[in-house]
Amino acid sequence: MATAAVPNGHPSAAGDDSPPPPPQSSSSSSSSLVFLGTGCSSAVPNARCLIQPSDPPCAVCSQSLSVPPELNPNYRCNTSLLIDYCQDEGAHKYIIIDVGKTFREQVLRWFVCHKIPCVDSIILTHEHADAILGLDDIRVVQPFSPTNDIDPTPIYLSQYAMDSISQKFPYLVKKKLKEGEEVRRVAQLDWRIIESDLQKPFTASGLQFVPLPVIHGEDYICLGFLFGRKSKVAYISDVSRFPPSTEDAISMSGGGQLDLLILDCLYRTGSHNVHLCWDQTLDAIKRIFPKKALLIGLTHEMDHHKDNQTLEEWSRREGIDVQLARDGLRVYIDL
Repeated sequence: MATAAVPNGHPSAAGDDSPPPPPQSSSSSSSSLVFLGTGCSSAVPNARCLIQPSDPPCAVCSQSLSVPPELNPNYRCNTSLLIDYCQDEGAHKYIIIDVGKTFREQVLRWFVCHKIPCVDSIILTHEHADAILGLDDIRVVQPFSPTNDIDPTPIYLSQYAMDSISQKFPYLVKKKLKEGEEVRRVAQLDWRIIESDLQKPFTASGLQFVPLPVIHGEDYICLGFLFGRKSKVAYISDVSRFPPSTEDAISMSGGGQLDLLILDCLYRTGSHNVHLCWDQTLDAIKRIFPKKALLIGLTHEMDHHKDNQTLEEWSRREGIDVQLARDGLRVYIDL
């Protein structure tokens, strides 16, 4: 069973003002999920709302002018999840899904708070900017070596993402220096290709993941991931449509009920061509029917407390616990 804790006595993800359990360090005997980011590609606050304020000003974005990010559930970095996996023998491994444009900020804010010492494996959902543009900063969570003589961090990604990253970050991909070329201290990465196939799971730092191919736009394949032996978790950050086989794999009527579904939800109203929005997200949750769902990929249209109050009513009516996640949320869960 998953239990949530939010750092520094923040309100819970549902807007409950009662103090949550204190955050546990990585020496705890349980696994956990740390939401490093729950925002859209442009993040929240939206910079335009602050440099070209409307009249009246955007209430969600304006909060960032007076409330520090660690106390503001409406401050959202790019979507990213850190899995603190406690292996059977008690050792902890730290697996991160996506390293976007705000990765360095997320490290400074949440790695320190939650006592995360390193990253053991990286998994990428796709190769858009909000999933990969923090790759250069992976070096800050690796051991220091002026000669780059360190073990590379395994990074799991599709061949399509690999081809794109090879063009964007050639210095992170190439293995050998040319004669006379000086050593540059860059992130050391061990690139491992995975298939966009439900039938081809892979293992990262001892934890098995099943790729969940989803449609992210007209015909673009993005990956979500299903993981956990003791509790089943599905993480799907960028989706506009589910292939039938993927939805069946994570639905109660198909592969069995999820303990936790982490799902894309871009806008509060309307629709979008490459992301699920409020109505579509809730419809998908009703079809999939997890025990609990947490929503991510949120824009400044989402007000954490107001919309979680609405979701509380929806949850009581539909029998599924659904909340907006927030940056820094830590969920303890047996994996």
